[in-house]
Amino acid sequence: MAEIKEHTIKSRAAIIGHPLHPLMIHFPVAALMALVASDLGYILSGDPFWARVSLWLAGVGAFGGWIASIAGIIDLVTVKGIRRLVNGWSHAIIAVMMLSLASLNWLMRFSDTDLILPWGFAVSLVTSVMIALAGWLGGRLVYEHAVGVELEK
Repeated sequence: MAEIKEHTIKSRAAIIGHPLHPLMIHFPVAALMALVASDLGYILSGDPFWARVSLWLAGVGAFGGWIASIAGIIDLVTVKGIRRLVNGWSHAIIAVMMLSLASLNWLMRFSDTDLILPWGFAVSLVTSVMIALAGWLGGRLVYEHAVGVELEK
């Protein structure tokens, strides 16, 4: 693992120095990852309960993710140190692509539960892989570039 730089990059979307974006992403990420499991529950059982669970998880994941992205976008466009990082732009681009897929997934389920198999499940799987990639890039921003981290002196 690369060494953390000697200086920190402060977040502008923060409350009392605590960056909002990392705080806000946990529920959307959990919802979109759990969506894969609820899709499997529906596919294996055929029980419409799991289709409703999947609809709600897709909605919470998509809408919550877009809300969390506002704080990330504020940091990306207003903090020069983040704008200069390829990891920052890569994280943002993958996250927008992932949230677009998550939104499409929710819209498909909202209109017709028959789309869960195969399209909804396939989109859920691709979304979960993109979440992992965006999370890895976000982790690099924190651990390698000290974005939103206060280093001890």
